[in-house]
Amino acid sequence: MNDIPRLLIFLGVILVIAGLLWQVGGRFISLGRLPGDFLFRGENTTFYFPLMTSIIISIVLSLLFFVFGRFR
Repeated sequence: MNDIPRLLIFLGVILVIAGLLWQVGGRFISLGRLPGDFLFRGENTTFYFPLMTSIIISIVLSLLFFVFGRFR
């Protein structure tokens, strides 16, 4: 039962760090406006699908989980 509070604290710290990096890094890396992200504009609607951004985030998270899984 002692592992759950530690896990929640760890996840909270990771989310805070990710949020700070997203805020600061957004000025240098335009994540969400990459080639391969689709933007369709109609007369009254706009549809945005971040395909390339999703792929990059998926690759980075997969690598992180793989590395952390090796140390477990």
